[in-house]
Amino acid sequence: MKSIAFHLNCLVQGGAERVVSNLANQFAKEGIKVYVATEWYDKDEFELDERVTRVHVGLREGDEKKSRITKFFLRVKYLKEFVKKYHPDVLVAFAQRANYRALMAAGSSDVPTIVCCRTDPKGHYDHLSDKIQIHALFPKAAGAVFQTKGQREFFKPYLQDNSTIILNPVNPKYFGAVHPDVKEKTVVHHARLVDFKNQPLLCEAFVEVHKRHPDYKLKIYGPDSFDGTKEILDRIINENHAEDYILLMGGSDELEKIIPKGEVYAFTSDWEGLPNSLLEAMAMGMPIVATDCPCGGPATVIRDGENGLLIPIKDKEALTRALCRLIEDKELAARLGREAARIEEITNAHAIFVQWRDYLDKVINDFKK
Repeated sequence: MKSIAFHLNCLVQGGAERVVSNLANQFAKEGIKVYVATEWYDKDEFELDERVTRVHVGLREGDEKKSRITKFFLRVKYLKEFVKKYHPDVLVAFAQRANYRALMAAGSSDVPTIVCCRTDPKGHYDHLSDKIQIHALFPKAAGAVFQTKGQREFFKPYLQDNSTIILNPVNPKYFGAVHPDVKEKTVVHHARLVDFKNQPLLCEAFVEVHKRHPDYKLKIYGPDSFDGTKEILDRIINENHAEDYILLMGGSDELEKIIPKGEVYAFTSDWEGLPNSLLEAMAMGMPIVATDCPCGGPATVIRDGENGLLIPIKDKEALTRALCRLIEDKELAARLGREAARIEEITNAHAIFVQWRDYLDKVINDFKK
């Protein structure tokens, strides 16, 4: 493989964007020509290595005034022009609409196209329009990369034999985190405040935890997504007079220093792909309570009772019990944290890069046969 192109909407800070930027930079460092084709530019984007070529393939001046259908086909046209001009050895699309555009633009060309699912397919890939596009387009894919078995099973029979499962790479700053000799009596959580991460469940459960352990606090780190979740959290805090022990800390660039100060980590999503926040908490060696949410992200990396605790989604009582269990059983918490930190062995940047490189080489070679 001499060249590779990634296609996604933009590089604004999010899970898929983080993975693409990390992979693009790693491939560039290995001497492979890398293109990143995006629909638009945004604020707070991930940085690309100077050797990576960023190409705009989105709407152009004057296109916004055109009809929705026209704009859709223009996006496909511009991506097709990009593929023809740069002719990468492989085109890798990330996320739903990018997958469809890539297969329409290059699925019938001599450039193998790989699609990537980064979320729970249920609720995102099961509308009528999705079913039509999946049936028509996904058989054109030369390969597919998933994060969990649940994702791969959803797309039967179109993306099975030529697919693989690869975890997300974890930022190396989270490995080898330093833990203080005396921990703060806190439960910690980090993620943007958004509905599907169900931080309200965490706050409601912690009100109960606090009744048994009044010297403990809950600290939630993460920016507001402005979908109304923060207002719900504020209301829960106010109604329970919990201002002194449930703290919304906002975002932070030093989570690798902050999170390990806490005793227990809580993950409460109702659904996810493969959540980076969970992987980061494991990499930092935190004892974790996590919801066993679809499409199987937590269950992919956590073995219940061995390197973390898994509980049902939306179950306040189970969450309360599990948090209290780790607060009260320091030996169990320490053991789970040590085992969780071993995630480094399979999620370090080099290990993930090798899996991607080997899979892409295989797809390219098979495509030429």
